[in-house]
Amino acid sequence: MANKRDYSGEKLRYAYRMTILIFYDIIATALAYIIAMLARFDFQVMRVKETHITNLAKILPILIIITCLVYYFTHLYHSVWTFASVVEAYRMVIAYLILLPVNIIAMLLSYGKVPRSTFIIGYFLSFGLCAAIRFGYRLVRYAQMSTGSKKGGEVDNVMVIGAGSAAKELITDMRLQHREKYNIRIIVDDNPIKKGRYLEGIRIGGDRHDIPELVKNFRIDRIIFAIPTALAADRKEILGICKETGCKIQTLPSIYQIIDEEVKVTKLRDVDITDLLGRDEINVNLDEIMQYIKGKVIMVTGGGGSIGSELCRQIASAGPERLVIFDIYENNAYDIQQELRRRHPELNLTTLIGSVRNTNRVNSVLEKYKPDILFHAAAHKHVPLMEDSPNEAIKNNVMGTYKLAKAAVEAGVGKFVLISTDKAVNPTNIMGASKRLCEMVVQMMSRKSETTTFAAVRFGNVLGSNGSVIPLFRKQIAEGGPVTVTDERIIRYFMTIPEAVSLVLQAGSYAKGGEIFVLDMGKPVRILDMAENMIKLSGYKPYEDIPIKITGLRPGEKLYEELLMDEEGLGKTNNNLIFIGKPIEMDDATFEGQLKELDEMSRSETDRMKELVASIVPTYHPEKAGA
Repeated sequence: MANKRDYSGEKLRYAYRMTILIFYDIIATALAYIIAMLARFDFQVMRVKETHITNLAKILPILIIITCLVYYFTHLYHSVWTFASVVEAYRMVIAYLILLPVNIIAMLLSYGKVPRSTFIIGYFLSFGLCAAIRFGYRLVRYAQMSTGSKKGGEVDNVMVIGAGSAAKELITDMRLQHREKYNIRIIVDDNPIKKGRYLEGIRIGGDRHDIPELVKNFRIDRIIFAIPTALAADRKEILGICKETGCKIQTLPSIYQIIDEEVKVTKLRDVDITDLLGRDEINVNLDEIMQYIKGKVIMVTGGGGSIGSELCRQIASAGPERLVIFDIYENNAYDIQQELRRRHPELNLTTLIGSVRNTNRVNSVLEKYKPDILFHAAAHKHVPLMEDSPNEAIKNNVMGTYKLAKAAVEAGVGKFVLISTDKAVNPTNIMGASKRLCEMVVQMMSRKSETTTFAAVRFGNVLGSNGSVIPLFRKQIAEGGPVTVTDERIIRYFMTIPEAVSLVLQAGSYAKGGEIFVLDMGKPVRILDMAENMIKLSGYKPYEDIPIKITGLRPGEKLYEELLMDEEGLGKTNNNLIFIGKPIEMDDATFEGQLKELDEMSRSETDRMKELVASIVPTYHPEKAGA
C-alpha cells in the first residue's frame, strides 16, 4: 500500500537499544559477582586467592549467559523503559526467582573453590544493578523533563482537576511525551483526605472552591479536567468555576468514550458549551435499536444534514442490509458517503441525489430499493428564511412529506419515521406550522395504511447543527464580536446531535402507528447565558473583550418553545426520556382536500399562504410571535 508506514528505522533503533542493554547487563552481572567476592574479603585484594579468581572466571561466563537468556524470556529486553512501572518490577522479580536455583547450583558446583557468600551477595547485587539500569533510565529522563519544563515562557503552567487514576496516567503521558508544552504546577481534588498529598510528585492543593486562588498563585495558563467518571452536575459546577478564571480549559471525554480506558494527551479536547449543560449521560437500549435495524434496508432522506448524517452514522454501526442516503444537496451527500466508506467499508451503501418534492424520483427510488424503514429528515428548517418564503416551506416540508408518505405505502415500506420539531407546538412561524402539518400527514397516513407504520419524533434544538446558535457564536467570537442575541429573555431546549439521534432510533423501535414521540430535552437554557459562557470558554471577558448585542426577535420567533400541545397529553415508554403524545382527532377527507389546496396555492406563489395555513392548523398564531 502506498501509504503504509515504514518502520525499518524504528526496528533498527530498537535493535540498537537492545544490544546496548545486553552489553550493560553483561558488565553489570560480571561486576556484581566480582564486587561480591571482594566484599567477602573486605575489599582487600591481596587476601583473594588466585584459585578463587580462576574458578570464578570459569563459572562467570555461564552465569552471564543464563542471566541474559532469563532476562530475554521474561521480556526484560522488550519493555519500553521510558514507561517502566510495576509490570517491569514484577518481571524482574520473576527473572530472579528463576535465577535463584541457578545460583544455588553454581554455588554447590563451586563448593570449596569459590566462597559461598560470593553467590549470595552477587545474586542480590545483580538484581540491584538490573533494577538500577532500567529504572535509572526513567529517573534520568524524569530529571531532564523536570529541568526542561521550568524554562519560563516556553510552556503552559497547568492545573489538573482530579487526583485519580486517570489524572495519574495523564500526568505521566504529559511528562514523557509532551514536556515541551506542559508544566504541571498543582492538582485539585474534592477528597479532603488527599489535600496536601502528592500525586506523581505534584501537590494536591485543595478542592474546587480553591481553584480561583490556586490559578492566581501558580499563574496557571491551562486547566485540564481529568475526571472521566464525574457526574454531570459536578462536571458542570467545576467547569463553571474554571471558566471564570480566564484559563484555557480542556477535558478528557467520559469514561465510556475513552477506548480501552487509555488516557493520553491526544484524548484531550477543549471544553465546549455542552459540558456546561449539566446533562446526565443519555441511555438507550442498544439491543432494541440493533434488533429492528440489523439486516434491514434503511433509507434516510436529508441524509447529508446535521440530523440525517448522524442517523446514517448510527444506523451504519447497527449492521443494516443496505443504507440508502437520499439528499438534494450533493456536497452534503458526498461528505457523509465518503465518511461512511472510510469507517464502514463493509457497509452496503447507496447515495442518491433527489428531492422529496419530485414525485417520480421518490416513487422510483422507493420502488427500486424497497426500504424496510424510512427516516424522513429532509426539510427546510430556518425560521426567518421560511417567513420570507412561506410557499417553499409548504412545497418542501408539507407536500414533500405527503408525497413521500404515499410513495412509502405504495412501495410497502414497513416503518416511516418523521423527524419533527418543538416549533410545531403552538407555532408562531410558518416553518413550525409546516412541521405541524407534516405531523398531521403522518397521523392521517397511519389511519389510512394497513401496511406501513407511521410515527413522528419531536424534539428541540440540537447543539452544533447547521444554522444553530453554537456555530454562529463561535464564528462571531473568532471575528472579535459582537455576539448577537435576539432577546435577553429567550430560552431554548438543547440536546447534542448524537443524543437526539439515539433517542430517535429508539423511539422508532417503539412505533406502533400514529404516535408523536416527544423527547425529554432537560431544562431549557437561556441563550444569553450560553453566549456569555462561550465567550468565557474562549478565554475572553463578555462585554469587555467581546461585546454582546441584543438585536430583537426575528420574524416568527418565540421567546419560549414548547414540546407538547395541551390536548395531546403524555404517555410513557420504556425509556424515561421518550414520551408519547396522543393523536388528535381530525377529519382525514377534509384534510386531504386542504392539502390539495395548499399544493395548488403554493405552486401559484400565493401571498396568502400564512392565512391559509392558519385556517388548517388551529394552533398556528403568527400574531403571537415574540410571546
